[in-house]
Amino acid sequence: MIKLYDYWRSSACYRLRIAFHLKGLAFESEEVSLHPDVLAQNSDAYRAINPQQRVPTVVIDGQTHTQSMAVLDWLEETYPAPAFLPSDPHMRLRARAFADTVACDIHPLNNSSVLKYLKEEFGADQKTVTDWYATWVVRGFDALEVHARKTDTRFAFGDFPGLAEICLIPQIYNARRFDINLTDYPRLLDIEANCLELTEFQKAVPEAVKPD
Repeated sequence: MIKLYDYWRSSACYRLRIAFHLKGLAFESEEVSLHPDVLAQNSDAYRAINPQQRVPTVVIDGQTHTQSMAVLDWLEETYPAPAFLPSDPHMRLRARAFADTVACDIHPLNNSSVLKYLKEEFGADQKTVTDWYATWVVRGFDALEVHARKTDTRFAFGDFPGLAEICLIPQIYNARRFDINLTDYPRLLDIEANCLELTEFQKAVPEAVKPD
């Protein structure tokens, strides 16, 4: 059994929920509320589990691990089917680059801790924070749309969703939270629509796992 320390609206946790479902792996979730009124990630109990005080954390065979992208690598190595990456080496490289555009270039700059720091340390108002958020999403999505249009498959790099979609779909969800206009990204939105037709994605969406 895999245990996931989870928060329903965390995009990094959302990635892992999608991945576990796509691989057909059972997992147990434990809520770590990042809500500003709770901030359970800052508790002594959670710090003892994850010194970085972030989600997700996973426990696999009694071993505790962090960082969603590292866990995705482990999943692909340990459970190779269905594959998250194409078989062609160049397409594999492109899929990884696509995913890293989200995980390395968009998401870290828009993490909730960064947005909080902008407000508390630089006095940014909500409009400034939203503009900051939109800047990095638009720059990333502009590039991703170009890359995604190079293929005419159902998903970004083939007929089965993989690493690209695992990173993309949570980022689109978050972009909508900030009311970012996505009309310039029809290929990305088509990929999203195809993903959300699948049970594995439906079971992972934030609203499906949000605590009552």
